[in-house]
Amino acid sequence: MSLVRRAVPEDAEELLRLRQVMIDSMAGADTSTDWHAESLTTVRGRLADPDGGFAAFVVDHPERVGALGALGALVVGTVEYRIGRAGNPHGRIGYVFSVATDPEARRRGYARACMEALVAWFREEGVGQIDLTASAEAAPLYASMGFVRTPDPLMRLRF
Repeated sequence: MSLVRRAVPEDAEELLRLRQVMIDSMAGADTSTDWHAESLTTVRGRLADPDGGFAAFVVDHPERVGALGALGALVVGTVEYRIGRAGNPHGRIGYVFSVATDPEARRRGYARACMEALVAWFREEGVGQIDLTASAEAAPLYASMGFVRTPDPLMRLRF
């Protein structure tokens, strides 16, 4: 039996907690948690919609079942559409974000197990490619799963 399960709306607060663990690990990131309360309803709604192109896969924390901090690891992804092209004629792209493991549950293979579940879900959804942004610490995991660096430059506009 797999330790990995698809997250449900009741996991929303824990998803936000582990997302914050990931954010806190990034140099120069805004570590404020003020946004959690406002985000909670949206995350619950997305988790409640199994056909909405959004999925989170989690592993329960082995030492905290049913307690605060009850998730050990998570990965979250979305399916997005772009106009097709060679290699992905249907334009379905998976995007991975919020890969995080509780500091007390690291080095047990939970992130890999969650990633494998997410990749399987993307395949079921007909995704032609999967994109993610990798930290230096996580890059070896993704490379071992077949992900490769791309030369695509990323630019961003915030509102």
